[in-house]
Amino acid sequence: MLQRGLFVGLKTTWTLGKVIFPITIIVTLLQYSPALPWVTNVLTPMMRWIGLPGDAALVLVLGNFLNLYAGIGAMLTMDLTVKEAFILAVMLSFSHNMLVESAVAAQVGVRVWWTVAVRVGLAFTSAWLIHVLWDGGEQMAKYGFMPQSSTTPHTWGEIIWTGVEKAIYGIGQLALIIIPLMIAIQVLKELKWLDTFSTWLSPFTRMLGIRENASLTMAAGLLFGLAYGAGVMIQAVKEDGVSKKDLTLTFLFLVACHAVVEDTLLFVPLGIPVWPLLVIRLTTAILLTATLSFIWNRMEQRKRKEATYEY
Repeated sequence: MLQRGLFVGLKTTWTLGKVIFPITIIVTLLQYSPALPWVTNVLTPMMRWIGLPGDAALVLVLGNFLNLYAGIGAMLTMDLTVKEAFILAVMLSFSHNMLVESAVAAQVGVRVWWTVAVRVGLAFTSAWLIHVLWDGGEQMAKYGFMPQSSTTPHTWGEIIWTGVEKAIYGIGQLALIIIPLMIAIQVLKELKWLDTFSTWLSPFTRMLGIRENASLTMAAGLLFGLAYGAGVMIQAVKEDGVSKKDLTLTFLFLVACHAVVEDTLLFVPLGIPVWPLLVIRLTTAILLTATLSFIWNRMEQRKRKEATYEY
């Protein structure tokens, strides 16, 4: 079991590295070319209202159109304050891997435009609120064990080596998180502890207005991610008769907060406070889901009353 977990961890690290390594080198090269400074100048006025520099737009594009790892790879090349890095982390937590995860939403039966609108809306609203409400975080972010370059690279060879060095250190630090995490997840899967966790979640899902037969989906999505949660969700719809209401509410919760362990720990090497990141995601998911559940219940009550009067 541990051996299988180690294999999954190494495989995940390899998948992660294949994305982060080239992205980090490419973005490093762009930083020393005329292209990225020009894009930065164009985007700076738009990005300023959420407290980010213009080149941070590249992080959001890569994170949303590729995946979370690509966004983190781009962040490793940038000189960001703790506040800027935290804002980007929150935005990427809500909105990343949009193409793949929107396709997952479609398979489950949730409208793609609705999923995209919720995730992008959460990302930009949270960024603006953090920018306006948080006065601190002006110190420069320290990326874990990332070596601090004392000299500015002048030749293309030196620039490429700078990118390679950043990529290797970034992947190495993430591997220290990913491998033990994948071993732990493998243990959870093989010992069937997911079923136990879903039972613990049942009172919580009832509080949100979601029936108990959707708690396994919630547990899978919280622990393992949106794609895995959706797989369980599709099966649950077939076997357990999960209603459209419970399906929508569960997916709304998971859109705002999924893979809470992995997606949170991935940001540790960026030198940001990860506990507030987790709290923001979890609180947002609870408030959103509870609000929609309340509105949905009121609408159902109104329809029942109208049907009674007509009868």
